[in-house]
Amino acid sequence: MPRLAQRLSLSAVLLLFVVGLPAVAGERLAAEIGQVIGAAEFKHAHWGILVVDLAGGQTVYELNADRMVAPASVTKLYSTAAALDTLGADYRFETPVYRLGEVDAAGKLQGDLILVASGDLSLGGRTLADGRIAFKNSDHTYANGSTTGELTEPDPLAGLNELARQVAQAGIKRIGGDVFIDDRLFDREAGTGSGPRRLTPIMVNDNLIDLTIAPGEPGKPARVTWRPQSALVQVDARIETAPAGEALATTIRAGVGRSVLLTGKIPAGHKPVVRVFEVADASAFARGLFVEALERAGVTVEASPLADPLPGVLLARDEVAKLPRVAHLTSPPFGESARLILKVSHNLHASTLPLLLASRHGKRNLGDGLHLQRDVLRRLGVDVDTISFGGGAGGSSADLVTPRATVQLLRHMASRSDAAVYRDALPILGVDGTLSESVGPQSPARGKVQAKTGTYYVDNTLRGKIVLTSKALAGYMTTAANRELAIALFVNNVHLEKTSETARVGKTLGRLCEIIYGAE
Repeated sequence: MPRLAQRLSLSAVLLLFVVGLPAVAGERLAAEIGQVIGAAEFKHAHWGILVVDLAGGQTVYELNADRMVAPASVTKLYSTAAALDTLGADYRFETPVYRLGEVDAAGKLQGDLILVASGDLSLGGRTLADGRIAFKNSDHTYANGSTTGELTEPDPLAGLNELARQVAQAGIKRIGGDVFIDDRLFDREAGTGSGPRRLTPIMVNDNLIDLTIAPGEPGKPARVTWRPQSALVQVDARIETAPAGEALATTIRAGVGRSVLLTGKIPAGHKPVVRVFEVADASAFARGLFVEALERAGVTVEASPLADPLPGVLLARDEVAKLPRVAHLTSPPFGESARLILKVSHNLHASTLPLLLASRHGKRNLGDGLHLQRDVLRRLGVDVDTISFGGGAGGSSADLVTPRATVQLLRHMASRSDAAVYRDALPILGVDGTLSESVGPQSPARGKVQAKTGTYYVDNTLRGKIVLTSKALAGYMTTAANRELAIALFVNNVHLEKTSETARVGKTLGRLCEIIYGAE
């Protein structure tokens, strides 16, 4: 045998023992993984995989572990970890309302009311009776791309209603001036890649209008309802009920003025579907909704909820904070927000995290926030020279990581006092969140993996198909032998016929989890 071949053979044998598995088990693991990732559909794809013992760091399996891959929403593992480290799991957003002016004996405020946006990601609109933040496995923010989007039970206006109740309780019966949303916590930023078009520190119902479409009788208009119900929302619904079995087809876009135009068809017997529309101006939207909430609470507002906010009339932020406070809303702990972000892969909230980091350090823009995130990740033991991010959610063309850097992050987060907050925020394989359908109910690995998913694809206009630029899964596993592992699985650049096939690749990652789970 040539000397080079001898060295390679010896290295291969040694590797099987370094990983902590018996040689036969290691060979079987490599063979079974190889069979999956060597399938014809992945002929042109690129894989990056690293599986290590969580406590000791011994490598169980690796493939291209030091090559950069597109992470898609696994990006959120990094941005959420940095936010947890900076804010703390118990941090709570405080959203105050101040009055500028005196209240006379009749209860009239001779001046303005100012709601100061704190970056509260849910603003009370998802809070359950037990104080937790509600989520559905298929979040409404993704509803336009599927038929599975669901609405959570809490009233999305609950936070504004509570603030309005407190304003009335403070003795204000009439507002003679205007109502303002102070959204100067950080600069308004465009979204990065997937997710929202705009990032602001004021978020009511994720700055979306939810529309629910239910079929009627064939040939008749479908039933369309929406939330929030408001004078700010005008829906022109032109959805017909088609015969059963026809394809669902919907289009949603801005109409004239404040209207939303919804067109298309839904087949008879089809389950109701949700569609969403992102509002053009989050601050104007929140202002109008707050004015209406005040009026529901018995406070008369002389300014119209439909009026555009007056620019440049607010006091400096530090001066606003010195005014008499008439209401405030306290959020659930940030650990709950982290759970929502990771369970449903919430793009808007994750995209906002670097801006929240920036604001904590007196800075204002996304670049500042990402520089601060870099510093945090370096301190957490991540080799920041091997990663790149253009935002906090995934979907930017700048987003690149290595499997090794991802495992470095996972291992550090498992060593912290808030490790349970981070791990429990992750989707559970076959149980909830974006992993709820990645394996079947009889899978041996069901419930044994807590991990963040990632999916990003682009149109292949040349072929009239799509390219799955990234399908990813990274998190923690408890194996059949009760061994704790950190796993990072990435596949990039898979040719697919249509978007629904991304779920099939997700099941492939689920199959890899099953193989790794039973390897020992």
